[in-house]
Amino acid sequence: MEYRHLRAFIAVFEERNITAAAHRMHLTQPAISNCIKQLEQTLGVSLFSREARGVGVTTDGRSLYPQAKRMVADIERLRIRFHSGRAATVLEMGVGSDVSGGMLSSFVQRVERHLLSVSLHVREGCEGEIRLESEERRCEGELFTSLWVEPYVLAYALGLDFGGSGESFIRSRWVTCPSHPTHQQLLPFYGEAGENAVAQATSLRRTLDLVAAGAGVAIVPRSLVMERRGVGAKLIPSMAISRRVGLCIGAQALRNPHISRLYETVVE
Repeated sequence: MEYRHLRAFIAVFEERNITAAAHRMHLTQPAISNCIKQLEQTLGVSLFSREARGVGVTTDGRSLYPQAKRMVADIERLRIRFHSGRAATVLEMGVGSDVSGGMLSSFVQRVERHLLSVSLHVREGCEGEIRLESEERRCEGELFTSLWVEPYVLAYALGLDFGGSGESFIRSRWVTCPSHPTHQQLLPFYGEAGENAVAQATSLRRTLDLVAAGAGVAIVPRSLVMERRGVGAKLIPSMAISRRVGLCIGAQALRNPHISRLYETVVE
């Protein structure tokens, strides 16, 4: 019986929903389901039953809940007791320029939860022993573990007047980012106007700066739009382009016990 299995059980018990529990713990749904499955195999009982909406709790699940709460609380107290006063190990992490602040915050919370004795130093760009980055910007030889998958959306300035023909306006007012790896994928959506964009930028964030100023519209990851004031987002039904954002780790870096443990918690 593992600590992470108990925490997953408590989250599912309290949320009554696998998706909500995964969001609460900053894990994927398969990771939560796997923890529950392993705990049930260890105990030899069924803890939950599937329902139309969410999950139901079995008698064994109700019996385990108060004991699991006590065990997790005891473990947390022990961890705090034995880690307090120790000098923290510095772990340097690079963050891609086009990774959203929400994703970074979520990942930092995970690090602090699993690695109490680590002081995380965040640096911009391709630096550090580990990196939070989109898959297309992974360096050669790096392991990549996906943490988020998100769609690309149409970004536009709120209050922008599209005129009588919104589609015509969009087709003639593209703001593009030619240096980004997805640019070639997006050319079919730009059409002929893509070759003569009204504005260009060297990063997706700078692209949104131009969109916010009313220069035109752009196709960018949804998470970047959601944290930008003055910019709206629309899904494009005919476009099925998405990106994966996650953890990039060099194979040699896994020799660091802290990084190895972090990697295990990410891929669990």
